Amino acid sequence: MALLNSSRRLGLSLRSVATPAAARCSSWWSNVEMGPPDAILGVTEAFKRDTNPKKINLGVGAYRDDNGKPFVLPSVRTAEKELVEAMMDKEYAGITGLPDFCTMAANLALGEGNRWVQDGLNVTTQCISGTGSLRVGAEFFSKFFTGPKVVWLPTPTWGNHIPIFKHAGMEVQHYRYYDPSTCGFDFEGAMQDIAKMPERSLIMLHACAHNPTGVDPRPEQWKEMSSLIHKKNIFPYFDMAYQGFASGDCERDAQAVRQFLDDGHCIALSQSFAKNMGLYGERAGAFSLICSDKEEAARVMSQVKILIRPMYSNPPIHGARIVSKILGTPALKQQWLGDVKLMADRIIGMRTKLRDGLAREGSTRNWQHITDQIGMFCFTGMKPDQVGRLTSEFSVYLTKDGRISMAGVTSGNVDYLAHAMHQVTK
Repeated sequence: MALLNSSRRLGLSLRSVATPAAARCSSWWSNVEMGPPDAILGVTEAFKRDTNPKKINLGVGAYRDDNGKPFVLPSVRTAEKELVEAMMDKEYAGITGLPDFCTMAANLALGEGNRWVQDGLNVTTQCISGTGSLRVGAEFFSKFFTGPKVVWLPTPTWGNHIPIFKHAGMEVQHYRYYDPSTCGFDFEGAMQDIAKMPERSLIMLHACAHNPTGVDPRPEQWKEMSSLIHKKNIFPYFDMAYQGFASGDCERDAQAVRQFLDDGHCIALSQSFAKNMGLYGERAGAFSLICSDKEEAARVMSQVKILIRPMYSNPPIHGARIVSKILGTPALKQQWLGDVKLMADRIIGMRTKLRDGLAREGSTRNWQHITDQIGMFCFTGMKPDQVGRLTSEFSVYLTKDGRISMAGVTSGNVDYLAHAMHQVTK
């Protein structure tokens, strides 16, 4: 009250006293421009505003059950219950996370009893899911890779690959991958582009369920790619976000990674347990490098720790404990493998129902690629104007490139979706 009366006597108000300070604060950031909205989040926001009871969101990159609801795996529920009952502490993990998690993650990717883990040739660190493991990898390559500081990415690729590597100081180049005319893999184009890459280049490969196209090379094509990449002395970096989720078989989905190792490559690998264990918010992932000997692995691990320490110090423990509990308990692992197959089979089944629905609608287009593609996403081949009509006329929300998340397709909406797709493509 005394301050207020004093201000009035001086002919001032509290508003006028505060204004200069507010102006000084705002002036620090007057140079910051409004950034563009995230493409996927924009789709979700538009979906939420729509009042059409038949609306469908096909933009979200997370599994949904056949009622369109988030799904927590039964094996995860059991593991979590056992962890809570064990009354474990909440102490910091080490810089590289939980040792058991790192070993089990590497074995899941490389195969139980594999020689690389047994001989100590793997450098594996727990990271903050797939994105975090890619960022750790990008930082390592940016600092230590002796080849060109360029990463070759498939066209198209997961949207976050590009900023992750660019923010780490790497240059980004692209090789052909998806063929719009067939909605399939451009094998010849990819091989031609790989053959032209400088020796000692770095190439990014999607291990399975390519995001965003759902198009994977066939086993014999992976073999030829491995041979050419080895011949050109190119370093392969695998992003494996969907092991088990793609086909329902963890061993099958890891075949490309294991093929390259068997062919004599040293590889880098980023793993995520967001999709195949439904641990989206727990951020459980791993980054691995395969080295030529144990001494090299020790040196590499020392530098990986130095990179991680100022980045996030150490990773969260709860999700990693769930993964370790499941993979380290035979009965739980068996239950989890069934959960993964359940999710994969539902996605595969929706692909068949969508293709069959389009045929019943009378579509004369070839929709074979819907069932040829694999994993969460499907590149439908629809053009931006058709996507626009699908949204404006039928309240079906997806990205402008025609990519749909098959997780958003259910028994209750697949016929409506088939009808809408036919109407805008006939």
